Amino acid sequence: MPEFLCIGETMTLVAPVDATPLHTADLFTLHMGGAESTVALYLAELGHEVSWASAVGADPLGRRIVDAIASHGVDTSHVTVREDAPTGVYFKDPDDGVTTVHYYRRGSAASRMSPATLDGLPLHRTDVVHTSGITAGLSPTCAAMTDRLFDLCAGTSTILSFDVNYRPGVWSRERAAPILLDLARRADIVFVGRDEAADLWGTEDARSIASLVGTSGTVVIKDSDVGATEFTPSGDVFVPAHTVEVVEVVGAGDAFAAGYLSGLRAGKDAHGRLSMGHDLASRALSSTTDFVPAAALDA
Repeated sequence: MPEFLCIGETMTLVAPVDATPLHTADLFTLHMGGAESTVALYLAELGHEVSWASAVGADPLGRRIVDAIASHGVDTSHVTVREDAPTGVYFKDPDDGVTTVHYYRRGSAASRMSPATLDGLPLHRTDVVHTSGITAGLSPTCAAMTDRLFDLCAGTSTILSFDVNYRPGVWSRERAAPILLDLARRADIVFVGRDEAADLWGTEDARSIASLVGTSGTVVIKDSDVGATEFTPSGDVFVPAHTVEVVEVVGAGDAFAAGYLSGLRAGKDAHGRLSMGHDLASRALSSTTDFVPAAALDA
């Protein structure tokens, strides 16, 4: 059985070569991107047993995604291939140092996940289940699935890890704010950016955010290039971020979560967990792709 089970959508990523603005680009690269699968990929690279559960379309893009994720050692046996819906696609639009993301995921195979998707998953035979607020925002059925997931994990030995991961392109603040706060309060480990907490709930101070979430577990608050703080009932620990030349911020939060969770499984203390998060986040910040294998750094 896996140490980790990550649940959420992965899409095909289309990005202009050499960071050319989308409207003038002629050459593009195909990658993949998804919050939960990025966490899964990093965890697998770090030597953990990891499964990814999702849905893709019965199309070449879906096959490409599943094959790519499996090639890195992630178990993909819990991925559903749907004939009635396509694999989602998104485009990166780099322009003057700022990257905008355009999503084409409405009606995607993953958006049709539902509470029934959880049937047969090894939820209670997995050490850590990880998902994010993106999944909850994909559709009403995905929201219902996420709600059921939290209910099924409550009161069990399975650790439920939740990254708030608010995306305005997925759903409005008005819709997302109460749902994401409710989910955060029910998780064992919560990851949230200080900026997104301010946007969602109007709370900017890290300690106030932790108090608002109010979980009896762990709240990890990320503050961009400043650092990250772990809040638990027994106290809080801050570790500054590494100094790094930033190429792109997309994917850094997922890399951080993977590093932190790996440190948790390895028995690291709070400082060690946060430091491992920063280590992987720094790697992601140095690239335009969400997942940056260690081998790519040596190439």
